[in-house]
Amino acid sequence: MPSSCRRANAYWFFSEADLRPHKSQYWLTSQDKREAPEQYQADVEKICDTYREAPRLAAEGTHVMSTDEKTGMQALERLHETRPVRPGLVERVEFEYVRHGTLSLIANFDVVTGKVVSPSIGPTRTEADFVSHIKKTIDTDPTAGWIFVTDQLDTHRSSTLVELVARHCGIQDDLGVKGKRGILKSKKTRREFLEDRAHRVRFVYTPRHCSWLNQVEIWFSILARRLLKRSSFTSLDDLRTRALQFIEYFNKVLGKPFRWTYTGRPLRA
Repeated sequence: MPSSCRRANAYWFFSEADLRPHKSQYWLTSQDKREAPEQYQADVEKICDTYREAPRLAAEGTHVMSTDEKTGMQALERLHETRPVRPGLVERVEFEYVRHGTLSLIANFDVVTGKVVSPSIGPTRTEADFVSHIKKTIDTDPTAGWIFVTDQLDTHRSSTLVELVARHCGIQDDLGVKGKRGILKSKKTRREFLEDRAHRVRFVYTPRHCSWLNQVEIWFSILARRLLKRSSFTSLDDLRTRALQFIEYFNKVLGKPFRWTYTGRPLRA
């Protein structure tokens, strides 16, 4: 049977069976949505409200940052030279490569300006790495207000992060002891402190399994498509240098705020 006939038969079969084998989508809903739907809805609306209010907050001197880590960026060096696109020919890339290791990027996407602020690139993404990144970011404008939209990773609700925020906000109260008492006792008490709207530096957390609510994830996909996917890196230093160069280029040429239309609330007629 000719290949064209086989394709036609396959198309007919899938159409009749209402099957779409070429498509896929995530189906597992947020754990928070299943276990605490009211809190989930409140958290989603809080994120969207933060994005909507970001221009006003910026005018009042508060930066709104969408922050997260892109882990496992591989420094892959292709063994064979990539042949560039030519009239009538697409770019030709070979699959063999040498792996030189991985780096992690911690990035802030400024919701209002659309630029990447104070990126950190290193071999790990530990609690100390994240706190150092937040401190470095705040130090770019130490007297301003800062709001960081991020997920609920343990390193984003750590005791050292609480201590950093307390110092920057001039809070001299006893913070307690991790695992025993006070603000530092648990992830819940630390989160409540870090979310406090009265603080000049505070955090807004996405529900679990809801990374799509974090705008920096959109920017990470741009980084992956435009730099990481088809590049060849000779070393970790080469990867770090070119990632920082791409960020500089993006900020100068491509950076603009994302048009966020989702409100987190059900549509009404």
